Amino acid sequence: MALGLPALLAACAPDQPAAAPTPSAAEPPVVADAARDELAGLAAAAQDRHLVAAYTLRVPDAADRTVVVTSATDGSWRVDVPGGALGGTADVSFAATADGLFQCSLPSASRPEPSTCLRLGDPDDAVPRRLDPRVQHPFTDWLGVLTDRRSPLAVSPAQPPPGATGTCYSVETTSASITAPLDPGIYCYDPEGTPTAVRTAFGTLLLTGTPAPPPATVQLAGPVVEGEPLGVATPEPEFSSETS
Repeated sequence: MALGLPALLAACAPDQPAAAPTPSAAEPPVVADAARDELAGLAAAAQDRHLVAAYTLRVPDAADRTVVVTSATDGSWRVDVPGGALGGTADVSFAATADGLFQCSLPSASRPEPSTCLRLGDPDDAVPRRLDPRVQHPFTDWLGVLTDRRSPLAVSPAQPPPGATGTCYSVETTSASITAPLDPGIYCYDPEGTPTAVRTAFGTLLLTGTPAPPPATVQLAGPVVEGEPLGVATPEPEFSSETS
């Protein structure tokens, strides 16, 4: 009986609460991604910013160029990209208005012809990859990617590129998809949401001076015509054969 009494008492005792599971070292606590939240907030402010701003575009082994970004109050936009086509030998402008998405040629020393524009599609269409210098994206569709917390991004604080100001973040993509939602790199903003610097594979953009007030709507660089748009690749040299 002495041996059976403890077991009998244990069987009659009320159920004891289950012990709390010991946290596993392999399961770290969930920590709020402060950098991701900050960047999403600044990108959202950038979407609401309407201005005319000039940026210095620095590309290795090339002279600095000035990119002009116009974000009008009606939501239309235009980005002028010197050397944005034909292997850097042609200046182009991309614009989206209520009438569509356009590529316009811009006069330059090597191509002095007057500006003309070609309609590429609807306002929200993507610029075809063969025409895309990518310089316009940080001011247009990539802002939507940065504000969307579902985007497969890893964000961390970063030091500004040389000559840049603002709060900067390193952005990497975490998706295994061949087509990433944006180019990884460094993205910088001032407290009001103005992009102050971007460094990605296409080069480094640095804000120059103080942005100017925006127009009510953007104007295309020239009349809309039919034709073939200018690609980013250097054109193949043309060889002529002479017959005797």
